[in-house]
Amino acid sequence: MSAGETMKFKRGDRVEIASNEEGFVGSYYEATVVTELVRKEYIVQYLTLLKDDMSGPLREVVTAAEVRPPPPEIPATGFNLYDLVDAFDNDGWWVGKITGRIGSKFCVYFDSTKDEIAYEFERLRVHQDWIDGKWVLPENPLI
Repeated sequence: MSAGETMKFKRGDRVEIASNEEGFVGSYYEATVVTELVRKEYIVQYLTLLKDDMSGPLREVVTAAEVRPPPPEIPATGFNLYDLVDAFDNDGWWVGKITGRIGSKFCVYFDSTKDEIAYEFERLRVHQDWIDGKWVLPENPLI
């Protein structure tokens, strides 16, 4: 896949959608592709987001640039200081950095919101970047 080219998804594919809304930039939401539109857009239905009236799952039109496949699961038994992780919170995955541990919970700092929150291990996953059609482990941002 060349630079600038986006991956094609079809009806029924599980995907993650990047949020560009203020306060939500850097978060990803699980969805299913409903339809591919002609202008490099998709109609998706979210798994965790509901319509404003709470009557059912939210559907919306998103650009191809906002869509990525779910990352492959990387088994982890724990995390180290400064590891990049995705934390599941507010119905989506948020990128953060491990800053410590309190009992069985891992403290995660989010650059996007300047918040530090403690999470159970089950709500964390190894962070991966979607670059040029491939999942890549980021360099440890240690310092």
